[in-house]
Amino acid sequence: MRRLIAAYAIAGLVALAFVAVAGAAPLGNPVFDRAVAIVKERFYAPAALVAFEATVSHVVEATPGLAGADPGSPVTREAIDAVLASLGASHTGRYVGDQRDYYELIDVFRFAVRRDLRRLFPPEGVVTYEGIGIATASIDGKVFITDAYDGGPAARAAILPGDEILAVDGAPFAEIGSFRGKAGGLAEVRLRRTAGGQPITVKAQVERLQPGEAFLKAIGDSVRAIRHDGRTIGTIRLWSYTRDEVTSILYSELGGRLKDVDGLVLDLRSRWGGAPPDAAETFVGRSADMRLIERGGEQHLANVRWHKPVVAIIDGGTRSGMEILAYSLKKNGVALVGAETAGDVLAATGFLLPDDSLLVLAVNDVLVDDQRLEGNPVQPDIAVPFDARYAAGRDPQFDAALAEMSRLLAEAVD
Repeated sequence: MRRLIAAYAIAGLVALAFVAVAGAAPLGNPVFDRAVAIVKERFYAPAALVAFEATVSHVVEATPGLAGADPGSPVTREAIDAVLASLGASHTGRYVGDQRDYYELIDVFRFAVRRDLRRLFPPEGVVTYEGIGIATASIDGKVFITDAYDGGPAARAAILPGDEILAVDGAPFAEIGSFRGKAGGLAEVRLRRTAGGQPITVKAQVERLQPGEAFLKAIGDSVRAIRHDGRTIGTIRLWSYTRDEVTSILYSELGGRLKDVDGLVLDLRSRWGGAPPDAAETFVGRSADMRLIERGGEQHLANVRWHKPVVAIIDGGTRSGMEILAYSLKKNGVALVGAETAGDVLAATGFLLPDDSLLVLAVNDVLVDDQRLEGNPVQPDIAVPFDARYAAGRDPQFDAALAEMSRLLAEAVD
């Protein structure tokens, strides 16, 4: 399901959130009606709409109470999820305010919904939510931490990806509700780190997080220089590449803290993809480096190109523009380590529905070298499967990438 409703924009492809839709037969559920109408008007593949309308008819007939259902009810949610899933497309789903994804995605599509941001997030229209900097997934009835954002409250509290969340402050975990109203305080997070192990309790600072800024900070905080087999290997994780500032961070780090490392491990296991179409040029391009020097001597990096070995890590979180980046790196001889990418390469935009839930919809197809990556994942050169549940700090994909970089550096010496 996550693959079907993954949603984020390829850089620069956005559209206005509201469109005039004609000819949609209203059911009487304004949220369901609006979602259906927008799909008919804007979905990128008109040929798919015949089957879509048939699914809509089936869902309406099979759900007698849908017409009068509350927008936030499970009936409405399940009906919309069903008709959107019938499209079989990535970058397509509905998100509501009790989901962390709602806040992260509404920030990605902030331009598309800009007229409503001040109303939704008064007074300045800055998208925020209260949390500890984690992403989670429900697997077999248990909730696991899939990501702890570098430098975030959870990471500082030594909460690890793979930990099972048992409770927060003595109550069942809820992505947003567990931390609402607690910014500035501590949350007691009860975890199980190993299968069958004894629960542990960790206290994490609850912060008011602005998604885009949190990802930018996490990218900077992910930078490390690791001594491995007698060499220094730099690492950086691109948590999201939906903002132009990511390029500036890359330039700053590649020309700064990572300047003297022997090779680079580029971690593309992201949250929301993004990345401009020419992002690979930073790592494989041959244009000249350029610095601007002001009268007082202050320097600014205007163009940075990495001229040392690179290894990239990919998995099912590598999606959209980040998949294009992975494809381009592989095309230029960069080894990819990990698991296949998501195969989610369409361009989307966001639409606010009448209840202020967010509809993300694929509105453009994308071809890369005249082929579709949608449904055609980029494959790793070195496959390393990884079930992160109860990982307790282990990361075999990262370890394999370090080993491959060591091999490349040793081969270069020989």
